[in-house]
Amino acid sequence: MGDHGFRPAWVEIDVGALRHNASVLRRIAAPAALCAVVKADGYGHGSVAAARAALAGGATWLAVALVEEGIVLRRAGIDAPILLLSEPVPGAARELVAAHLVPTVYTDEGIDALASAAGERAPGAGPLDVHVKVDTGMHRVGADPVDAVRLADRIAGDPGLRLQGVWTHLAVADGTSTEDVEFTGGQLAALDAALADLRAAGHDPELVHAANSAGAIAHPAARRDLVRCGIALYGESPSASLVPVLGGSAEGRELRPVLSLRAKVGFVRTLGAGERPSYGRRRALDGPTVVATIPIGYADGVPRRLFDCGGEVLIGGRRRPLAGVVTMDQIVVDCGPPETAGVAVGDDVVLIGRQGDESVTAADWADLLGTISYEVLCDIGPRVPRVVVDHAAT
Repeated sequence: MGDHGFRPAWVEIDVGALRHNASVLRRIAAPAALCAVVKADGYGHGSVAAARAALAGGATWLAVALVEEGIVLRRAGIDAPILLLSEPVPGAARELVAAHLVPTVYTDEGIDALASAAGERAPGAGPLDVHVKVDTGMHRVGADPVDAVRLADRIAGDPGLRLQGVWTHLAVADGTSTEDVEFTGGQLAALDAALADLRAAGHDPELVHAANSAGAIAHPAARRDLVRCGIALYGESPSASLVPVLGGSAEGRELRPVLSLRAKVGFVRTLGAGERPSYGRRRALDGPTVVATIPIGYADGVPRRLFDCGGEVLIGGRRRPLAGVVTMDQIVVDCGPPETAGVAVGDDVVLIGRQGDESVTAADWADLLGTISYEVLCDIGPRVPRVVVDHAAT
């Protein structure tokens, strides 16, 4: 099966689309720089391929959640600045410094660990750039704004450290209600107040950043010096409520989905009326029906609940409903009566993506499942091979 392995199920990653999305986001954010968020293995797309395509499209920074994720990028030969979005545990400080990652800090313990690791470097290495995260309302991680000056003073007092950036994270930038818009404005005001205090105390960070994908697209005041774009980089809307905003903008219409989930029909048989395919025998077939088995299941990221929610796949350019509960390694698909089914072993199947004039998106799955497209994409498991294509180059 070549790049797909022996099992005919795979994820197709269009790096041409990702490169294009990066260029669109860079244009939206200008003059702010673009930081491509490639944590969680590039939201399931493959972090190295995503990082390279984003940089080629105009990103100048990358961001990850874990030290280990940054090391993966460095080992792949990527030398762009890599921001760590959460403060590392003290035991990871040496590895972080060795990999030339840019850490986020918000505690005294974090600063102490990084100062110690930075002090162990060879003479002349220069100070380690760090960013202070200020919690302005997300209430997940970050320093209280009243502590920002004290932390900056500690950083400035250590010759091995340099305060390069100050940032915050927006909790409801993807919301369009009056309350959400006002809350986002309040977060930005809190960041500005903290910056005013820092500058009054003699600290002037060169990079201030607040905008995630939603902030970069819908809140121009959030763009500042750098925008950190994740989900939009992969061609998905940050939330359902923002879809009308995106759909009405040239930029939103320009974003292209990067990932498609594909397979091939592995087995076909005709079942009689009243038969009940799959575990639990949940639904009886109305009449003689061609049922196709596809070699992908919930161990690969196809949610078991997709059957209950009315999930469909594309075969032969037509939408086909699931015929029974999703199992660990396989799904069964109702292809209709034998005289109109038109399905054979080896036919292409699209679970997420486009086939002919039809499409099924990660957002479609998210709507059915009551979740968000981020989770859909990140849940596609590692045993599904990622196959990189570049449709922009063809």
